[in-house]
Amino acid sequence: MSGEDRDWQRLDKFLWHARVMRQRAECARLAAGGLLRINRQVTDKPHAKVRVGDVITLALPGAGGVRVLEVVALAERRGPASEAARLFRLVPEGG
Repeated sequence: MSGEDRDWQRLDKFLWHARVMRQRAECARLAAGGLLRINRQVTDKPHAKVRVGDVITLALPGAGGVRVLEVVALAERRGPASEAARLFRLVPEGG
């Protein structure tokens, strides 16, 4: 496994592996649109580094609000939904 996949992962790649969007290009557009924060810092870079323990805040257009995800693991590939669900933990509102 490369250093990227072991220690960190590109934001767009992580979102795609976690099945936040259907296509990696959509994940990159979401990040480039400035609708994401990593550890409370606004980012508009699809290539931003994500590590285990980071908190990603997403303002999803058309999805009815904000989702907060804590990165629990990084993946080597985009697997089934059951595998994707183990990559993050949803942080409840106010938590």
